[in-house]
Amino acid sequence: MTKPIDTKAGWSRRDAMRLAAIGGLGLAAPNLLGRPAFGQTPPQKPAGRVVVGMSQEPTVLNPLMVKIEVDDGVHFSLFDALFRVDPKGVIQPNLAREVPSQQNGGISQDGLQWRVKLRDNVRWHDGKPFTAEDVKFTLELIVNPKFRSWRTLGHALVRDITIVSPTEIQWRMEQPFAPYLSFLTETFIVPKHAFDGEADVNNAAFNRAPIGTGAFKFGKRVAGDHVELVANPDYFGEGPYLERLIFKYIPDSTVLYTQLKSGDIDMIGQQYIPANYFEEAKKLPNLAVEKVLRSNIESIYFNLDRPQFKELVVRQAIYTAIDRKSIIDALYYGMPAPTETFMPKQSAYYNPNLPVQEFDLKKAAKMLEDAGWKKGSDGIRAKDGVKLSFANSTTAGDQLREQLQQFVKQSLAEIGIEMKISNLPAAVIWGDFWQQSQFDTAIVGITFLIGADPDVTNRFSSKAIPAKGGRGSNNAQYVNPEVDALLEQGTRTFDPEARRPIYNKIQELVRRDLPFMPIYQTEAGYGRKKKIQGFQANPNTRTESWDSAHWYWMS
Repeated sequence: MTKPIDTKAGWSRRDAMRLAAIGGLGLAAPNLLGRPAFGQTPPQKPAGRVVVGMSQEPTVLNPLMVKIEVDDGVHFSLFDALFRVDPKGVIQPNLAREVPSQQNGGISQDGLQWRVKLRDNVRWHDGKPFTAEDVKFTLELIVNPKFRSWRTLGHALVRDITIVSPTEIQWRMEQPFAPYLSFLTETFIVPKHAFDGEADVNNAAFNRAPIGTGAFKFGKRVAGDHVELVANPDYFGEGPYLERLIFKYIPDSTVLYTQLKSGDIDMIGQQYIPANYFEEAKKLPNLAVEKVLRSNIESIYFNLDRPQFKELVVRQAIYTAIDRKSIIDALYYGMPAPTETFMPKQSAYYNPNLPVQEFDLKKAAKMLEDAGWKKGSDGIRAKDGVKLSFANSTTAGDQLREQLQQFVKQSLAEIGIEMKISNLPAAVIWGDFWQQSQFDTAIVGITFLIGADPDVTNRFSSKAIPAKGGRGSNNAQYVNPEVDALLEQGTRTFDPEARRPIYNKIQELVRRDLPFMPIYQTEAGYGRKKKIQGFQANPNTRTESWDSAHWYWMS
């Protein structure tokens, strides 16, 4: 687990160097991603398989299209990006030969001119060579208005892409955008030739049978059951050491854990070991179990476009009425840590000085009463014809979240608020229902950062609201001009020390405005069979399989 930085203490030279590396300002580093650090020797050729159990089904195979976190497990295994971020938050070369910086001349001093040198020993799964043409195609596809891209932020600033040679590409940024290096760690490169002749890129054959450069090739997808990948023997990096990698869909979290316990699956992914089983799992002799601080924040999101939530006092009262400590202790066995921000505690940009939520039903009721929200004959508060009644949604079958809903529903009923529960299957809720802000409130776990960069423009910019035509993930429909201005300032600032006060202030404003109510930062129970070697947890990615190329079975 990455040790949180003590932001109250003095900064050491080592801390400053780490910040520089996170900010993409350090010197280019060798590619050390996922080197096996264990006593065993990996096999000479791929052998065996690992079955990763997932609580939600990976369905999006094109890594550039709108997706959810479980899809990343497949994408990180099939594809490569120009760069990747390691468990310490340092950006490392992947398809690139080095990480460009202002120090090595890859990024100009004004942040506008970028030059990236590429590896020359990479081939696509179909045997064709990877070149700068593929990088250019990928960056242009992302901003193609006809393409249903997942994220255009940052990419939309790229201009004048020029292929210098098959192994070098350069471009100009419309304005400085410091987080772009981190964005590129999650921008998987796709092959230009796979889209030749396709009339509709959104329905290209590639989207059903993807071709990557990664350690594994696409095998097959059995809808509603699993995705199977097979070893790529021509992979340019270390590995793969497994013959097959399978992502198995098991929607019930208890069944998911039971299958890990019985050995039917080899690793539990994304959902991780439910907190109520963590202590038991640690005692099982065949499992390697560890608790890892993740960047994921479990929260209750408001849809701020709903009339019930327009007034800040309503959101404040609801937050005050939530007994977070009891929820964490009773449902999660005290495992995760409460938080007040979207910024993970292990980040160098974490603000530890935010107001701490206090559970107080009497205070919450008085806040609403004083603001004119009066109880009607049905016991539900209303004001100006708007009732404090709303639905809360999350993934159907997620037992812990469903129990959390019951806690919250009961507390809110005591102060005259009606919360109805309306859960949906994962494939439904995390589609347009979530992405187009069709919910009233939602319980959701979100990794707000991209890599280890503190920028959250994608989540909180008023230009990133999909329901209003924006490209991004501002699903709360949060609008604050001061936050917009600070986000703009943060993206134009390359010096990590100068960025810290900017993101501290953004955290203060978001905490004040409460577009979402943070419950806790995830401390995930990672579990796998002990004989699986080469595994590393990485809190800076959204998936446990970020380095699946290096997994292998102990002989």
